[in-house]
Amino acid sequence: EAFKDSNRVNVLLLGVNDGLSDTIMLGSYDMENQHVDVISIPRDTYYDRKEANTAATYKINAIYRKGTAVGTAKAVSDILMGMPIHYYAVISYDGIGSIVDSMGGVPMNIPFHMYYKDPTDKPPLYIDIPEGPIVLDSSNVQQFLRFRKGSPGYPGYPDGDIGRIKAQQEFMKSAFKESLGFGLPKVASTIIRNVDSDLTLAMAAKIAGKATGLTGEDIKTWLTPGTDGMKNGASYWWVDDEGIKEMLTEIYSIE
Repeated sequence: EAFKDSNRVNVLLLGVNDGLSDTIMLGSYDMENQHVDVISIPRDTYYDRKEANTAATYKINAIYRKGTAVGTAKAVSDILMGMPIHYYAVISYDGIGSIVDSMGGVPMNIPFHMYYKDPTDKPPLYIDIPEGPIVLDSSNVQQFLRFRKGSPGYPGYPDGDIGRIKAQQEFMKSAFKESLGFGLPKVASTIIRNVDSDLTLAMAAKIAGKATGLTGEDIKTWLTPGTDGMKNGASYWWVDDEGIKEMLTEIYSIE
């Protein structure tokens, strides 16, 4: 009933790399109460489906490779107890650079020297971002969003991919603040040009118009409750159904 009665627009955000949904976030905009919730779903989330036949294909990020954004949306909705997903938006790492530049960059505080290189990746991955305050732009935003572990002698996130998710959430909060105000129409236009989405222009215009009333304090980020665990030699994120229920109860303010 809360899902049905709520005046929310829920958009699945997929960051795609090498055919996998490397980043999975569900943005939920409450247009009536002017609030945005962003739920991150770890890419290693275990999701049992009939098409899965290897350890890797039981991970939710593999659905996009063999299916579509719609298939990933159905899985995310299933994990989130039927939370409706009205639209999807798929973006490559290349497209993120243009969006960030349209905001004038996104300020971040880098907690440690992020250094990692993998010449075998396609394309080769080189990350070198110094510690301290920085404004991310098209020259380094891909490096920041993809960073998870450091090369030998350099630190990475102690909690691995969960640490990367938390960093991405802080990036989303900062980008959210930078995009508000008079620059929002320009940012929205750039986003539309750089994503593959079923979001209609009419709905995009409606959201952008409503969002002018938002402030930097009107966004809250969430991590899908769960724990790390192993199965058949592979590492997965095992969701906690009771924790998800409590999270959704708070998001939808169910009494």
